[in-house]
Amino acid sequence: MFSTNEMPSPYSIFTAMASITASIMFFQSMINQILPKQVTNYLISILQHLFQSHYPHTTITFVFEKGSEYGTRNQIYDAARVYITTLKRSPETKRLRVRKSPKEKPLIFRLDDGERVTDFFEGIELEWRFVLRADSDKDTMNGGGGGGDGYEKRLYELSFNKKHEEKVSMVYIPFVLERAKRIEEENRFLKMHTLNIGFNGPCVGVNWQSVNLEHPATFETLAMKESKKISIMEDLDRFVRRKDFYKKVGRAWKRGYLLYGPPGTGKSSLVAAMANHLKFDIYDLQLGNVQRDCDLRRLLLATDNRSILVIEDIDCSVRLPDRLNNGGEQDYQTKSNNLDNPNDKKSVLTLSGLLNFIDGLWSSCGDERIIIFTTNHKEKLEPALLRPGRMDVHIHMGYCTYEAFKQLATNYLEISGDHHNHKHLYSEIKALLEQVQVTPAQVAEEFLKHEDADSALDRLLSLLRRIKNNVETGHLDQLDHHYSEALYE
Repeated sequence: MFSTNEMPSPYSIFTAMASITASIMFFQSMINQILPKQVTNYLISILQHLFQSHYPHTTITFVFEKGSEYGTRNQIYDAARVYITTLKRSPETKRLRVRKSPKEKPLIFRLDDGERVTDFFEGIELEWRFVLRADSDKDTMNGGGGGGDGYEKRLYELSFNKKHEEKVSMVYIPFVLERAKRIEEENRFLKMHTLNIGFNGPCVGVNWQSVNLEHPATFETLAMKESKKISIMEDLDRFVRRKDFYKKVGRAWKRGYLLYGPPGTGKSSLVAAMANHLKFDIYDLQLGNVQRDCDLRRLLLATDNRSILVIEDIDCSVRLPDRLNNGGEQDYQTKSNNLDNPNDKKSVLTLSGLLNFIDGLWSSCGDERIIIFTTNHKEKLEPALLRPGRMDVHIHMGYCTYEAFKQLATNYLEISGDHHNHKHLYSEIKALLEQVQVTPAQVAEEFLKHEDADSALDRLLSLLRRIKNNVETGHLDQLDHHYSEALYE
C-alpha cells in the first residue's frame, strides 16, 4: 500500500497533464508549420503501421482508393463516399468538406483529410477514415511537383477487429454498396430525355439530349380515383421487385402500359407520377422524328436501365407503311425487308421494326424498362400493338369524376367539401359532373384563374351549367366550342 506521502496530489497531476498537453499541441503546431502536409500524412501513416504491428491480431484496415490500377472508378470508394454521409459524426470531428449545388436543397457534408466516423453493424464496431495522400508514382513521372491537387490520392480506410474480417468482407461491404445505391436513387435528379435531330446521313444524327425532370406530379396529387391509383402503384412495385422471376421465365424485364382517353385527362401527369414514384428517367420518343428502323434500334440501345420510354399519340405520330393497304403477311414481310434496305432513301420506320423494338430480340437490351404508349383513340390502333407482352396494362383516362374534382380542389384551392361554406357548392358540382363531361385539365384551368376558393368554385359551376345547357339545346357558343370538339366528337 502507498502512504499518503507517496501519492501525488491532484493539483500536481493536473499540472503535469496540462504541461504535457501544451507540449503536444506546441509540437504538433511546429510540425504543421515546418513540414508539408504530404510529409505529415506520411509520418502519421508510418506511426499507424508501427502501432498496428504491435497488435497484429487486433485490428485490420481495408483501403479503398478512388481509382484502380486499370484506370476505372472503385465502386466501393464511391459507395463509401455516399454511405458515410448517413453516419452520426463523433464530437471529435473538427473538419468537414461542405458543398451545395444550385439544385440541391440541403448542404452536403463530407469528411476532410484524416477525419473519422464510427459505424456499428450487427455488433461490430467499424471506423471509417478519409485520407488524402500524395501519389508518389505521379510525382516521379512528372519530375516532382510537390504533391498538388493533381497528385493527391484519395482513399477511405475501414478499420475493425480482425476476427470480423470475413463478415465485413461478405456481409458489411455488400450492405454498404446496396445502401449507397438506394441513397443515390432517392436523391438523384431525374432526367427527361428528348430527341436531338441532326442531318449526318442514314442511321446517324438522331440521339438523346436531357434536362432535369422537375414535374411535381405524384400519386398523392393525381386527380384520379383512389382505387385506380393504388392498383397502378401496386403493379409498378410488383414489376420492379421481380427481376429473378422475369429471368426465370425467360422474359425481358420490361412492362408496357397503354394510357388512352380524351385530351386533358391527365395522361402526361400520370407518366410523371410514375417516374417520380419509381425514380426512373423518362425518354420521350417522338416516332415522327425517327425515319428508319436502324435509328429506332440505336435509340433503344442508348437508353439507360431503370427508365420509362414514352411514345405519345401512337395512333397519329407516325404512319407505319405496314398498315397501309391492308397488305397480307407476305406483303408485310416484303415491305419490311425493302424498307430496311439502307440504300433505299425512301425507307421509313416500319410496323415490324416497331414491334420488334417492343417485344422482339431488341427489347431485351437492358433491364427494368417501362414502355408507355398514349393515345386519344384506342380504336384506331393496330391490333398487333395491343396484345399482352406489348401493352400489358391498359389504363383508361376518363373525364373528371367527383373524386378527381375533390383532389383538384385540394391541390389548387387547399379546400375540402367538409367546410360548411362549400358543402352546397360541392353538392351541386357533384350532380353536374354526373351529367356532363369535362376534363380534369378544364377544371384545373378554372381553378388557376382565381385565388379565392369561392370565386373559383362559382366559376366552375358556371362552366358546368353552360356545357349542360349547350348539350341539351344542341347550341354550342364560341366559348365552349373547343371543349365540345374533345368531349362530344
